[in-house]
Amino acid sequence: MTAPLFVLGASADGADVLAASLREVAGAAPVAVSDVDADGARALARTPGARLVAPSPWLARTGAGEGPWTAVDLAALLAAPADGMRALCAALGIAYDQAALGPVEDAARLAAGRDGDTAFASTYTPSMAAALRALGGALLVSTYQSGRLVCLRATDDGLNTHFRPVDKPMGIAVGPGRFSLGTRTEIWDLRDVPGIAAHLDPPGAHDACFLPRHRHVTGDVAVHEMGFAGGELWLVATAFSCLATLDADHSIVPRWTPPWISAVAAGDRCHLNGMCVVDDRVRYVTALGRTDEPRGWHAGKATGGVLYDVVAEEVVAAGLSMPHSPRVWDDRLWVLQSGLGALGVVDPADGTVEVVCELPGFTRGLTIVGGYAFVGLSQIRETSTFGDLPVVQRLDERQSGVWMVDLRSGAIAGFLRFEDLVQEVFDVALLPGTRYPEIADPSSTAVARTVQLP
Repeated sequence: MTAPLFVLGASADGADVLAASLREVAGAAPVAVSDVDADGARALARTPGARLVAPSPWLARTGAGEGPWTAVDLAALLAAPADGMRALCAALGIAYDQAALGPVEDAARLAAGRDGDTAFASTYTPSMAAALRALGGALLVSTYQSGRLVCLRATDDGLNTHFRPVDKPMGIAVGPGRFSLGTRTEIWDLRDVPGIAAHLDPPGAHDACFLPRHRHVTGDVAVHEMGFAGGELWLVATAFSCLATLDADHSIVPRWTPPWISAVAAGDRCHLNGMCVVDDRVRYVTALGRTDEPRGWHAGKATGGVLYDVVAEEVVAAGLSMPHSPRVWDDRLWVLQSGLGALGVVDPADGTVEVVCELPGFTRGLTIVGGYAFVGLSQIRETSTFGDLPVVQRLDERQSGVWMVDLRSGAIAGFLRFEDLVQEVFDVALLPGTRYPEIADPSSTAVARTVQLP
């Protein structure tokens, strides 16, 4: 049996927080909380191979002093979680990974009273703001883990991040004067109402205002990427392993399934996730495996991914590491391999994928414009699910945000990095023709007072 870890103390001593963090990186070793006195702790230490962790409040409360345990200064750990967890893992002989930070950072945020805007802090390179100014557009970023839709807007002197709370925002589809957003159980359709922008505060700042016009209830079909094709909104319904559209009478209307899927049924059989529209029709999709059992893709996710041509009904590339977000730009087919943390270009003739740029995180969400790729990055802290991926082996600290890659050179040209609460990004999409749009909240006065007639 793997040697156990005992975290000494009660919840008030920080024991639960430390145990939760250590469970993320302890592998098969059991991690237990034990609220005992010093003598009880010494008895636990006689367990073969046992390792004991003693948070400073427990030491102070019991007067235990030095002993067969690793002491942890809880205040110092909460002040600098990454440094503290690295040191603790080293002392315990455990390989450190960023996954250990989640519970400790949550506790640090609570202890410091950080909420609101400070929890959504970000840093960025001036080149990101300059690129959006040059493109004359704004970036939409869905961050499902934090429950926010983010709009990155260039100002004269920097970059503004505009957050809107949404229940699990996922795929984004942009059309003329509109965009659609997939959520946990709905598809939102938002339209630009230009006349409102001039009346928003601060005066003269906004050049567009997107108001929700329709909310179609799908139920939890695990909507992933979406796009407009043939005058309809198409979406990836991952839970049902299909491409679907919408009508007034149904949750979704399944329109296409991969040839390895035997039935449209719940169960996420192959983790169909990405889609790409070419010449006004859905052309390419990505999936994490060619399996036909619920979550059958999971075991082979590191190398079982596939890029598929929906029109030709053929595999374009296989053996990919968690492919996402296929896109066509400059007559070339691009794809993210999330498991590698990489952006690549596909050679359809032989199915090879050339890595153009390795990035410092789990890559998911891609828009390409003006020779630049804007790539969503996530930290992926669930080591029990993703610990076998190459990107986790390559990076024990992964970033969350949007990275900009110059496709002519393959070099990183800039980034916006989320610093605190936002740890996962799903989709990235450009809103063209508007530098500083407002995304109106459904409960806002702008929505309540705006009535459009034919």
